[in-house]
Amino acid sequence: MNPERIYTVLVEPHISEKVAILGDRVNQYAFKISKDATKAEVKEAIETIFKVDVRKVTTANVKGKVKRNARGVTRKKNWKKAYVTIAEGQEIDYMVTE
Repeated sequence: MNPERIYTVLVEPHISEKVAILGDRVNQYAFKISKDATKAEVKEAIETIFKVDVRKVTTANVKGKVKRNARGVTRKKNWKKAYVTIAEGQEIDYMVTE
C-alpha cells in the first residue's frame, strides 16, 4: 500500500466506554476510518503505525444521528468504524506513534 494511503485510512481513534471495556477484556480497539477503506488496508495501517500484530478486523458503517431543533431537522455525517483485535500481550498506545 502507498505510504500516504496508510495515514489517510485511519481518521482517529474512537474512544467510548464500550471500547474501553473491549480493550480490557479481549484486546480490541476501535478507530474511525475513511469510508472507502478495506479491512486489509486497515490491518496494514495499524500494523505499520503502531507496530502490533493484528489478528482480526471488523468494520461497521455508522449512520449519522438526526438532530431536531427550532430551525428544523439536521443530520450528522455518516462514518465508518473498525474494530481491531490485536495479539495477546500487545497493546496500542494512542499517544505514541513510531
